[in-house]
Amino acid sequence: MIKPQNSLQVVAVLMSGGSDSAILAVDLARQGFGVQPVYIKFGLRWEDVELAHARQFLAAVNLPLIKPLVTLDQPMSDVYGDHWSRMGEVPDANTEDQAVYLPGRNCMLISKASVWCALNGIHVIHTGVLAGNPFADATSEFFELLANAVSVGLDWPILIQRPYSKLDKKQVLEIGRDLPLEFTFSCINPVKGHHCGDCNKCAERRKAFFSMGICDKTVYDKSFSETTA
Repeated sequence: MIKPQNSLQVVAVLMSGGSDSAILAVDLARQGFGVQPVYIKFGLRWEDVELAHARQFLAAVNLPLIKPLVTLDQPMSDVYGDHWSRMGEVPDANTEDQAVYLPGRNCMLISKASVWCALNGIHVIHTGVLAGNPFADATSEFFELLANAVSVGLDWPILIQRPYSKLDKKQVLEIGRDLPLEFTFSCINPVKGHHCGDCNKCAERRKAFFSMGICDKTVYDKSFSETTA
């Protein structure tokens, strides 16, 4: 990870409402970076709730080095059509991680964020990709090639950092154990502004919190005992 210089170095963080990117934003601020969180909207079914949670989390941690959240639009409805991320049945707790793949997501996130960064004087983009991510657009090769491409195309050096790329979710939760993680959001099928409790991502969240012995203050639409976590 690049260390901050004597003058404040501002870096962008691709922020969803999830725990990984939320913890990353705070982690960087605690290291002395100026942090510019960036949320990019694709037009997916969970984004309004996720974005609200991201704002709640940032307000709760209230760190001066974290700048106000920037929201950018990257509509994908014309490409995704009736993909599960927009309509229809979502992958449930019994599905494999591959079921929640969003085609081209990292391509679009990095491309949009890179243009914004180039226009706002930022050279470094951080993303909370973890170890074990099974998708082709989460590899070192992919991010290195994409960083080179956008740097050339924008005539502005862009570095993509993945500081958690060798960590699993439990290790990242340990870094953010003291944070108000109840304000983070991991669900792909929210109900009344809360986690549904049934989907693939809710199951992953409950298991991770339980395994780390972290009190899960998340509001789920359905109640689960700890024995099912």
